[in-house]
Amino acid sequence: MTEAKLLDDGQLFTFILSNEIYGIEISKVREVMDYKKITTVPKTPDFMKGVINLRGGVVPVIDLRLKFEMEETEKTVDTCIIIIDISIDGEQTFIGALADSVKEVITLEPEHIEPAPKIGTRLDTDFIKGMGKLNEEFVIVLDIEKIFTSDELIVVKDMAKIQQQRTKKKARNIYCA
Repeated sequence: MTEAKLLDDGQLFTFILSNEIYGIEISKVREVMDYKKITTVPKTPDFMKGVINLRGGVVPVIDLRLKFEMEETEKTVDTCIIIIDISIDGEQTFIGALADSVKEVITLEPEHIEPAPKIGTRLDTDFIKGMGKLNEEFVIVLDIEKIFTSDELIVVKDMAKIQQQRTKKKARNIYCA
């Protein structure tokens, strides 16, 4: 099976990070939000910016630029949070990913997607499903489930649970006061 066959109908949600185009399967994207205040959580990796409230639920937010060892995302009028559905230990979880801006939803035919480049044995590119070609530009097709290590995903999951418990405790204290 080729890498391109792994995409749902070839539809990708594309966004910009540091002037490059990235794409993830449209089926993984739940919504896109304007940038909003992120509550920081102590003792988390630098790329985990904190959590946001999404309709009463706690959603961890990560900075993909920092995860990819780029400069931190600058907050501009175009900065957004992409809410992504991922699986952690068989449980569906939402995470927010900071992006410089949203581009568009595109359809790439299998013949326009090349396998991920092999850049040597020391560099881990397993999180890249392939390189798409759109007109004269490349689209780096990400496997969002493989960007994080299992330990990092556990931290994300725990971070959301801890913040959810704190929020419930505050609500109880306010209600009881």
